[in-house]
Amino acid sequence: MSYLKQVDPEIFKAIIEETDRQSNGLELIASENFVSEAVLEAAGGIMTNKYAEGYPGKRYYGGCEFVDVAEDLARERVKQLFGCEHANVQPHSGSQANMAVYFTALKLGDKVMGLDLSHGGHLTHGHPINFSGILYDFTGYQVDRESETIDYDKLIAKAKEVKPKMIVAGASAYPRFWDFEKIRRACDEVGAIMMVDIAHIAGLIAAGLHPSPIPYADFVTSTTHKTLRGPRGGIVMCKEQYAVDLDRTVMPGIQGGPLMHVIAAKAVAFKEAMTDEFKQYQGRVIENAKVLAETLKEKGYHLVAGGTDTHLMLISFIDVPKVTGKKVEKALEKAGITVNKNTVPFDPEKPFVTSGIRIGTPAITTRGMGVEEMKQIADFIDRGIQNRRNDEALAEIAKEVTTLCDKFPLYRERRQEG
Repeated sequence: MSYLKQVDPEIFKAIIEETDRQSNGLELIASENFVSEAVLEAAGGIMTNKYAEGYPGKRYYGGCEFVDVAEDLARERVKQLFGCEHANVQPHSGSQANMAVYFTALKLGDKVMGLDLSHGGHLTHGHPINFSGILYDFTGYQVDRESETIDYDKLIAKAKEVKPKMIVAGASAYPRFWDFEKIRRACDEVGAIMMVDIAHIAGLIAAGLHPSPIPYADFVTSTTHKTLRGPRGGIVMCKEQYAVDLDRTVMPGIQGGPLMHVIAAKAVAFKEAMTDEFKQYQGRVIENAKVLAETLKEKGYHLVAGGTDTHLMLISFIDVPKVTGKKVEKALEKAGITVNKNTVPFDPEKPFVTSGIRIGTPAITTRGMGVEEMKQIADFIDRGIQNRRNDEALAEIAKEVTTLCDKFPLYRERRQEG
Protein backbone atom coordinates (compact mmCIF):
# COMPACT_ATOMS: atom_id res chain seq x y z
CA MET A 1 0.00 0.00 0.00
CA SER A 2 1.23 3.48 -0.85
CA TYR A 3 0.46 6.08 1.81
CA LEU A 4 1.62 8.80 -0.58
CA LYS A 5 -0.81 7.69 -3.28
CA GLN A 6 -3.69 8.07 -0.81
CA VAL A 7 -2.56 11.31 0.84
CA ASP A 8 -1.18 13.23 -2.16
CA PRO A 9 -2.00 11.62 -5.53
CA GLU A 10 -0.56 14.60 -7.44
CA ILE A 11 2.90 14.19 -5.95
CA PHE A 12 2.63 10.41 -6.24
CA LYS A 13 1.86 10.78 -9.95
CA ALA A 14 4.82 13.14 -10.45
CA ILE A 15 7.16 10.66 -8.74
CA ILE A 16 5.91 7.74 -10.83
CA GLU A 17 6.26 9.78 -14.01
CA GLU A 18 9.80 10.79 -13.02
CA THR A 19 10.60 7.13 -12.37
CA ASP A 20 9.31 6.31 -15.85
CA ARG A 21 11.34 9.16 -17.37
CA GLN A 22 14.52 7.87 -15.76
CA SER A 23 13.70 4.31 -16.81
CA ASN A 24 12.73 4.98 -20.43
CA GLY A 25 15.49 7.40 -21.43
CA LEU A 26 19.26 7.56 -21.60
CA GLU A 27 20.61 9.61 -18.69
CA LEU A 28 23.89 11.06 -19.94
CA ILE A 29 24.24 14.04 -17.62
CA ALA A 30 27.70 13.49 -16.12
CA SER A 31 26.70 14.67 -12.65
CA GLU A 32 23.75 12.27 -12.32
CA ASN A 33 23.55 8.63 -11.29
CA PHE A 34 21.10 6.06 -9.95
CA VAL A 35 21.41 5.13 -6.29
CA SER A 36 20.79 1.64 -4.97
CA GLU A 37 17.56 0.59 -3.32
CA ALA A 38 19.44 0.48 0.00
CA VAL A 39 20.47 4.14 -0.36
CA LEU A 40 16.90 5.08 -1.31
CA GLU A 41 15.57 3.25 1.75
CA ALA A 42 17.94 5.04 4.12
CA ALA A 43 17.32 8.46 2.51
CA GLY A 44 13.57 8.02 2.90
CA GLY A 45 13.87 6.61 6.39
CA ILE A 46 12.82 7.54 9.89
CA MET A 47 15.99 9.45 10.73
CA THR A 48 14.44 12.40 8.91
CA ASN A 49 12.49 12.98 12.13
CA LYS A 50 15.54 13.65 14.32
CA TYR A 51 17.09 17.01 15.11
CA ALA A 52 20.79 16.50 15.83
CA GLU A 53 22.58 19.84 15.92
CA GLY A 54 26.22 19.36 16.82
CA TYR A 55 28.36 16.26 16.37
CA PRO A 56 28.26 12.68 17.71
CA GLY A 57 28.70 12.74 21.48
CA LYS A 58 28.33 16.54 21.52
CA ARG A 59 24.76 17.27 20.45
CA TYR A 60 22.53 20.13 21.52
CA TYR A 61 19.57 17.73 21.74
CA GLY A 62 18.93 14.48 23.57
CA GLY A 63 17.91 11.22 21.99
CA CYS A 64 20.77 11.19 19.48
CA GLU A 65 22.39 7.88 20.38
CA PHE A 66 21.31 6.12 17.19
CA VAL A 67 21.84 8.96 14.75
CA ASP A 68 25.29 9.24 16.32
CA VAL A 69 25.93 5.68 15.18
CA ALA A 70 24.96 6.61 11.62
CA GLU A 71 27.16 9.72 11.51
CA ASP A 72 30.13 7.99 13.10
CA LEU A 73 29.87 5.19 10.53
CA ALA A 74 29.70 7.74 7.70
CA ARG A 75 32.77 9.63 8.97
CA GLU A 76 34.86 6.51 9.56
CA ARG A 77 33.95 5.06 6.19
CA VAL A 78 34.98 8.25 4.39
CA LYS A 79 38.32 8.21 6.18
CA GLN A 80 38.84 4.57 5.25
CA LEU A 81 37.66 5.04 1.66
CA PHE A 82 39.89 8.01 0.85
CA GLY A 83 42.65 7.70 3.46
CA CYS A 84 42.03 11.18 4.86
CA GLU A 85 42.80 12.40 8.38
CA HIS A 86 39.45 14.06 9.13
CA ALA A 87 36.00 14.07 7.53
CA ASN A 88 32.84 16.12 7.99
CA VAL A 89 29.75 14.53 6.42
CA GLN A 90 27.19 17.19 7.35
CA PRO A 91 27.29 19.61 4.36
CA HIS A 92 23.97 19.57 2.55
CA SER A 93 25.61 20.00 -0.86
CA GLY A 94 28.92 20.38 -2.65
CA SER A 95 28.46 24.13 -2.70
CA GLN A 96 28.10 24.25 1.08
CA ALA A 97 31.12 21.98 1.43
CA ASN A 98 33.13 24.49 -0.59
CA MET A 99 31.71 27.38 1.43
CA ALA A 100 32.78 25.62 4.62
CA VAL A 101 36.38 25.44 3.40
CA TYR A 102 36.48 29.07 2.30
CA PHE A 103 35.01 30.25 5.61
CA THR A 104 37.49 28.09 7.52
CA ALA A 105 40.67 29.04 5.67
CA LEU A 106 40.08 32.51 4.19
CA LYS A 107 39.20 36.04 5.17
CA LEU A 108 36.74 38.05 3.11
CA GLY A 109 38.49 39.57 0.10
CA ASP A 110 41.40 37.12 0.10
CA LYS A 111 42.89 36.26 -3.27
CA VAL A 112 42.05 32.83 -4.65
CA MET A 113 42.71 31.06 -7.95
CA GLY A 114 40.26 28.63 -9.53
CA LEU A 115 39.59 27.10 -12.95
CA ASP A 116 37.43 29.35 -15.14
CA LEU A 117 33.83 28.17 -15.45
CA SER A 118 33.99 28.18 -19.26
CA HIS A 119 37.14 26.06 -19.10
CA GLY A 120 35.53 23.40 -16.95
CA GLY A 121 35.35 24.97 -13.48
CA HIS A 122 32.38 25.29 -11.15
CA LEU A 123 30.26 28.25 -10.03
CA THR A 124 31.71 27.97 -6.52
CA HIS A 125 35.25 28.25 -7.86
CA GLY A 126 34.93 32.00 -8.20
CA HIS A 127 32.20 32.90 -10.67
CA PRO A 128 31.30 36.58 -10.14
CA ILE A 129 27.56 35.90 -9.59
CA ASN A 130 28.28 33.19 -7.01
CA PHE A 131 29.03 33.80 -3.31
CA SER A 132 32.61 32.69 -3.95
CA GLY A 133 33.23 35.41 -6.50
CA ILE A 134 31.33 37.98 -4.47
CA LEU A 135 33.13 37.40 -1.16
CA TYR A 136 36.63 36.60 -2.41
CA ASP A 137 39.02 38.02 -5.00
CA PHE A 138 39.17 35.16 -7.50
CA THR A 139 41.46 34.97 -10.51
CA GLY A 140 40.71 32.29 -13.06
CA TYR A 141 43.22 30.02 -14.70
CA GLN A 142 42.53 28.46 -18.09
CA VAL A 143 43.32 25.47 -20.26
CA ASP A 144 45.78 25.74 -23.13
CA ARG A 145 44.12 26.84 -26.38
CA GLU A 146 45.71 24.10 -28.48
CA SER A 147 45.64 21.06 -26.16
CA GLU A 148 42.53 22.19 -24.22
CA THR A 149 44.22 20.81 -21.10
CA ILE A 150 45.71 22.56 -18.08
CA ASP A 151 49.24 23.88 -18.62
CA TYR A 152 50.68 23.54 -15.10
CA ASP A 153 53.74 25.65 -15.88
CA LYS A 154 51.44 28.55 -16.81
CA LEU A 155 49.37 27.89 -13.69
CA ILE A 156 52.50 28.14 -11.53
CA ALA A 157 53.54 31.33 -13.32
CA LYS A 158 50.11 32.86 -12.76
CA ALA A 159 50.21 31.89 -9.09
CA LYS A 160 53.52 33.73 -8.70
CA GLU A 161 51.93 36.78 -10.29
CA VAL A 162 48.65 36.70 -8.32
CA LYS A 163 50.04 35.40 -4.99
CA PRO A 164 46.74 33.84 -3.89
CA LYS A 165 45.94 32.70 -0.36
CA MET A 166 44.37 29.55 -1.84
CA ILE A 167 44.42 27.61 -5.12
CA VAL A 168 41.30 25.59 -5.96
CA ALA A 169 41.65 22.54 -8.20
CA GLY A 170 38.86 20.35 -9.53
CA ALA A 171 36.15 20.90 -12.10
CA SER A 172 32.64 20.13 -13.28
CA ALA A 173 33.61 19.65 -16.94
CA TYR A 174 37.25 18.66 -17.36
CA PRO A 175 37.77 15.27 -19.04
CA ARG A 176 41.45 14.61 -18.28
CA PHE A 177 43.33 13.51 -15.16
CA TRP A 178 44.51 16.17 -12.70
CA ASP A 179 48.16 16.36 -11.65
CA PHE A 180 47.70 17.18 -7.98
CA GLU A 181 51.43 17.07 -7.26
CA LYS A 182 51.91 20.03 -9.60
CA ILE A 183 49.03 21.90 -7.97
CA ARG A 184 50.82 21.35 -4.65
CA ARG A 185 54.00 22.71 -6.20
CA ALA A 186 52.13 25.83 -7.33
CA CYS A 187 50.77 26.28 -3.80
CA ASP A 188 54.19 25.83 -2.23
CA GLU A 189 55.72 28.37 -4.60
CA VAL A 190 53.47 31.10 -3.19
CA GLY A 191 52.58 29.76 0.27
CA ALA A 192 48.96 29.05 -0.71
CA ILE A 193 46.45 26.65 0.82
CA MET A 194 45.49 23.81 -1.54
CA MET A 195 41.84 22.86 -1.94
CA VAL A 196 40.57 20.22 -4.34
CA ASP A 197 36.92 19.74 -5.31
CA ILE A 198 36.58 16.11 -6.40
CA ALA A 199 32.79 16.14 -6.76
CA HIS A 200 32.91 14.58 -10.22
CA ILE A 201 35.79 12.16 -9.80
CA ALA A 202 35.29 10.99 -6.21
CA GLY A 203 34.10 7.53 -7.25
CA LEU A 204 37.05 7.09 -9.59
CA ILE A 205 39.46 8.13 -6.82
CA ALA A 206 37.80 5.80 -4.30
CA ALA A 207 38.30 2.94 -6.77
CA GLY A 208 41.96 3.84 -7.35
CA LEU A 209 41.35 4.78 -10.99
CA HIS A 210 42.20 8.49 -10.73
CA PRO A 211 45.15 10.02 -8.83
CA SER A 212 44.15 11.05 -5.32
CA PRO A 213 44.64 14.59 -3.99
CA ILE A 214 44.61 13.44 -0.35
CA PRO A 215 48.42 13.27 0.06
CA TYR A 216 48.81 16.81 -1.30
CA ALA A 217 45.75 18.88 -0.41
CA ASP A 218 44.91 20.75 2.78
CA PHE A 219 41.18 20.41 2.04
CA VAL A 220 39.25 18.08 -0.27
CA THR A 221 35.54 18.54 -0.92
CA SER A 222 33.04 16.42 -2.78
CA THR A 223 29.43 15.76 -3.49
CA THR A 224 28.18 12.26 -2.76
CA HIS A 225 25.74 11.83 -5.64
CA LYS A 226 27.81 11.68 -8.83
CA THR A 227 30.34 8.91 -9.45
CA LEU A 228 30.11 8.01 -5.73
CA ARG A 229 26.52 6.90 -6.45
CA GLY A 230 25.13 8.10 -3.12
CA PRO A 231 22.38 10.50 -2.01
CA ARG A 232 22.49 14.20 -2.80
CA GLY A 233 24.86 15.88 -0.36
CA GLY A 234 28.40 17.01 0.37
CA ILE A 235 31.47 16.11 2.41
CA VAL A 236 34.71 17.81 3.43
CA MET A 237 38.00 16.06 4.14
CA CYS A 238 41.01 17.86 5.60
CA LYS A 239 44.30 17.58 7.43
CA GLU A 240 43.90 17.08 11.17
CA GLN A 241 45.26 20.58 11.87
CA TYR A 242 42.12 22.10 10.34
CA ALA A 243 39.58 19.67 11.88
CA VAL A 244 38.34 21.74 14.81
CA ASP A 245 37.98 24.93 12.80
CA LEU A 246 36.27 23.14 9.92
CA ASP A 247 33.71 21.44 12.14
CA ARG A 248 32.95 24.72 13.88
CA THR A 249 32.49 26.42 10.51
CA VAL A 250 30.03 23.80 9.26
CA MET A 251 28.02 23.85 12.46
CA PRO A 252 27.14 26.38 13.83
CA GLY A 253 28.91 28.53 11.25
CA ILE A 254 26.86 27.89 8.11
CA GLN A 255 24.39 25.12 8.98
CA GLY A 256 22.05 24.11 11.77
CA GLY A 257 20.58 20.64 12.13
CA PRO A 258 22.12 18.03 9.82
CA LEU A 259 19.97 15.89 7.53
CA MET A 260 20.37 12.65 9.45
CA HIS A 261 18.43 10.53 6.95
CA VAL A 262 20.79 11.72 4.20
CA ILE A 263 23.86 11.13 6.39
CA ALA A 264 22.61 7.57 6.98
CA ALA A 265 22.24 7.15 3.22
CA LYS A 266 25.75 8.56 2.72
CA ALA A 267 27.07 5.91 5.10
CA VAL A 268 25.38 3.20 3.03
CA ALA A 269 26.89 4.57 -0.18
CA PHE A 270 30.36 4.72 1.37
CA LYS A 271 30.05 1.07 2.41
CA GLU A 272 28.99 0.15 -1.12
CA ALA A 273 31.99 2.07 -2.46
CA MET A 274 34.37 -0.15 -0.49
CA THR A 275 33.36 -3.28 -2.41
CA ASP A 276 35.15 -4.96 -5.31
CA GLU A 277 31.90 -4.64 -7.26
CA PHE A 278 32.11 -0.85 -6.97
CA LYS A 279 35.71 -0.82 -8.17
CA GLN A 280 34.73 -2.94 -11.16
CA TYR A 281 31.81 -0.62 -11.84
CA GLN A 282 34.09 2.42 -11.92
CA GLY A 283 36.35 0.62 -14.37
CA ARG A 284 33.35 0.06 -16.63
CA VAL A 285 32.37 3.73 -16.30
CA ILE A 286 35.76 4.78 -17.68
CA GLU A 287 35.81 2.07 -20.35
CA ASN A 288 32.34 3.12 -21.53
CA ALA A 289 33.34 6.78 -21.60
CA LYS A 290 36.43 6.05 -23.70
CA VAL A 291 34.47 3.94 -26.21
CA LEU A 292 31.69 6.52 -26.46
CA ALA A 293 34.21 9.33 -26.94
CA GLU A 294 36.23 7.49 -29.58
CA THR A 295 33.10 6.48 -31.49
CA LEU A 296 31.89 10.09 -31.54
CA LYS A 297 35.34 11.21 -32.73
CA GLU A 298 35.16 8.67 -35.55
CA LYS A 299 31.87 10.28 -36.57
CA GLY A 300 33.65 13.62 -36.90
CA TYR A 301 32.84 15.37 -33.62
CA HIS A 302 35.37 17.56 -31.85
CA LEU A 303 36.01 16.20 -28.37
CA VAL A 304 37.48 18.80 -26.01
CA ALA A 305 41.02 17.80 -24.95
CA GLY A 306 40.90 15.05 -27.55
CA GLY A 307 38.83 12.61 -25.48
CA THR A 308 38.58 11.53 -21.87
CA ASP A 309 40.41 9.84 -18.99
CA THR A 310 37.36 9.91 -16.76
CA HIS A 311 33.59 9.49 -16.81
CA LEU A 312 32.78 12.52 -18.95
CA MET A 313 33.46 14.18 -22.26
CA LEU A 314 32.66 17.48 -23.95
CA ILE A 315 31.63 17.92 -27.57
CA SER A 316 32.44 21.36 -28.98
CA PHE A 317 30.43 22.92 -31.79
CA ILE A 318 32.46 26.13 -31.95
CA ASP A 319 33.45 25.44 -35.55
CA VAL A 320 30.01 24.16 -36.62
CA PRO A 321 27.82 26.95 -38.06
CA LYS A 322 24.40 27.51 -36.45
CA VAL A 323 24.83 24.66 -33.94
CA THR A 324 24.78 25.45 -30.22
CA GLY A 325 24.71 23.39 -27.08
CA LYS A 326 21.21 24.65 -26.33
CA LYS A 327 19.84 23.47 -29.67
CA VAL A 328 21.50 20.07 -29.37
CA GLU A 329 20.31 19.56 -25.79
CA LYS A 330 16.69 20.22 -26.83
CA ALA A 331 16.92 17.96 -29.87
CA LEU A 332 18.41 15.06 -27.94
CA GLU A 333 15.78 15.40 -25.25
CA LYS A 334 13.13 14.80 -27.92
CA ALA A 335 15.11 11.69 -28.85
CA GLY A 336 14.95 10.38 -25.28
CA ILE A 337 18.54 11.33 -24.49
CA THR A 338 19.31 13.68 -21.59
CA VAL A 339 22.52 15.71 -21.81
CA ASN A 340 23.30 19.25 -20.71
CA LYS A 341 24.48 22.19 -22.74
CA ASN A 342 27.90 23.24 -21.51
CA THR A 343 30.42 25.96 -22.15
CA VAL A 344 33.65 24.83 -23.78
CA PRO A 345 37.09 26.46 -23.68
CA PHE A 346 37.11 29.89 -25.37
CA ASP A 347 33.36 29.67 -25.93
CA PRO A 348 31.93 32.65 -27.86
CA GLU A 349 28.36 31.89 -26.74
CA LYS A 350 26.58 32.93 -23.56
CA PRO A 351 26.29 30.39 -20.69
CA PHE A 352 22.58 29.85 -21.41
CA VAL A 353 23.36 29.02 -25.04
CA THR A 354 26.90 27.55 -25.08
CA SER A 355 28.86 25.94 -27.88
CA GLY A 356 29.00 22.47 -26.41
CA ILE A 357 27.37 19.60 -24.58
CA ARG A 358 28.63 17.50 -21.68
CA ILE A 359 28.13 13.72 -21.72
CA GLY A 360 28.78 11.24 -18.92
CA THR A 361 28.56 7.47 -18.49
CA PRO A 362 27.95 6.84 -14.73
CA ALA A 363 24.16 6.43 -14.90
CA ILE A 364 24.00 4.24 -18.00
CA THR A 365 26.82 2.11 -16.61
CA THR A 366 24.87 1.66 -13.37
CA ARG A 367 22.07 0.20 -15.50
CA GLY A 368 24.48 -2.41 -16.85
CA MET A 369 25.17 -1.00 -20.30
CA GLY A 370 28.55 -1.76 -21.82
CA VAL A 371 30.80 -1.24 -24.81
CA GLU A 372 28.34 -2.37 -27.49
CA GLU A 373 25.62 -0.13 -26.07
CA MET A 374 28.06 2.81 -26.12
CA LYS A 375 28.49 2.39 -29.86
CA GLN A 376 24.72 2.30 -30.28
CA ILE A 377 24.30 5.39 -28.07
CA ALA A 378 26.92 7.25 -30.13
CA ASP A 379 24.81 6.48 -33.18
CA PHE A 380 21.68 7.78 -31.43
CA ILE A 381 23.50 11.00 -30.50
CA ASP A 382 24.84 11.48 -34.02
CA ARG A 383 21.45 10.89 -35.63
CA GLY A 384 19.80 13.18 -33.09
CA ILE A 385 22.21 16.00 -33.87
CA GLN A 386 21.95 15.52 -37.63
CA ASN A 387 18.14 15.44 -37.43
CA ARG A 388 17.80 18.17 -34.81
CA ARG A 389 15.15 20.00 -36.86
CA ASN A 390 13.16 16.86 -37.71
CA ASP A 391 10.75 15.98 -34.90
CA GLU A 392 9.56 12.84 -36.69
CA ALA A 393 13.10 11.47 -36.92
CA LEU A 394 13.76 12.38 -33.27
CA ALA A 395 10.59 10.56 -32.19
CA GLU A 396 11.77 7.47 -34.06
CA ILE A 397 15.11 7.59 -32.23
CA ALA A 398 13.21 7.91 -28.94
CA LYS A 399 11.42 4.63 -29.68
CA GLU A 400 14.75 2.91 -30.28
CA VAL A 401 16.10 4.42 -27.07
CA THR A 402 13.17 3.00 -25.10
CA THR A 403 13.73 -0.42 -26.66
CA LEU A 404 17.35 -0.31 -25.54
CA CYS A 405 16.44 0.87 -22.04
CA ASP A 406 13.89 -1.94 -21.64
CA LYS A 407 16.81 -4.39 -21.80
CA PHE A 408 18.33 -2.73 -18.74
CA PRO A 409 15.39 -2.18 -16.34
CA LEU A 410 15.62 0.40 -13.58
CA TYR A 411 13.62 0.44 -10.34
CA ARG A 412 11.20 -2.15 -11.71
CA GLU A 413 9.15 -2.54 -8.51
CA ARG A 414 8.75 1.19 -8.07
CA ARG A 415 7.38 1.54 -11.58
CA GLN A 416 4.89 -1.24 -10.91
CA GLU A 417 3.57 0.68 -7.89
CA GLY A 418 2.16 3.25 -10.29
